[in-house]
Amino acid sequence: MSNEQKVVIVTGASQGIGAAVVKGYRDAGYAVIANSRSITQGSDAGVIAVPGNIADPDVTQQVVQTAIDRFGRVDTLINNAGIFIGKPFTEYTIEDFHRVIDVNLGGFFHITQRVLEQMLRVNRGHIVQVTTAVVKQPIAGLASGLAGLTKGGLDAITRSLAIEYAQKGIRVNAVAPGIIKTPMHPVQTHDFLNKLHPVGRMGEAEEVADAILYLERAGFVTGETLHVDGGQHAGR
Repeated sequence: MSNEQKVVIVTGASQGIGAAVVKGYRDAGYAVIANSRSITQGSDAGVIAVPGNIADPDVTQQVVQTAIDRFGRVDTLINNAGIFIGKPFTEYTIEDFHRVIDVNLGGFFHITQRVLEQMLRVNRGHIVQVTTAVVKQPIAGLASGLAGLTKGGLDAITRSLAIEYAQKGIRVNAVAPGIIKTPMHPVQTHDFLNKLHPVGRMGEAEEVADAILYLERAGFVTGETLHVDGGQHAGR
């Protein structure tokens, strides 16, 4: 394998947006380290599966070390792993709180620290967070308090890290999807969910992957949150 082949780590990679991102980067010639709780090794030798809960610091260490051991580098990190629990704010349990915080913020924190250590050794790299459009434009009737709390934190730190590492050759961006057509949304909910977007439909996972790959190529873009939400952030 060429030493010039770039390497991307993708969390939450087994289905939906994560699986589309893995395919997009493979099509672009990247080797992929793919993590999720349930992921298994497939037939593509360019996709290395590292199963486990990204909230566990030992798992994040294994993910990054696998990239270094197999390919000797980490060029890009896609922080896609996340949990959404939609319920009225007063009905969240302490278990809900810890589960969402541990994955959405803890998982981001642990792996991003380790990846940045690698990127700083070569003064280059790119990090992308997958947040959500409801950070900027909550929707009446769609309870999303813990998503706002955690994904809003990722939106804010995207700009913080972009400034902190701008002169180190490391770019940091985010994409903020609307509701994306993935297995987590049963078919019987699609008509309702379509109507929550000004364009009248849910997004496709490939459309989020396309936005991430745009940011990958856009070398003069950092600290940006790119909305891929059918117009949700503009208003309803």
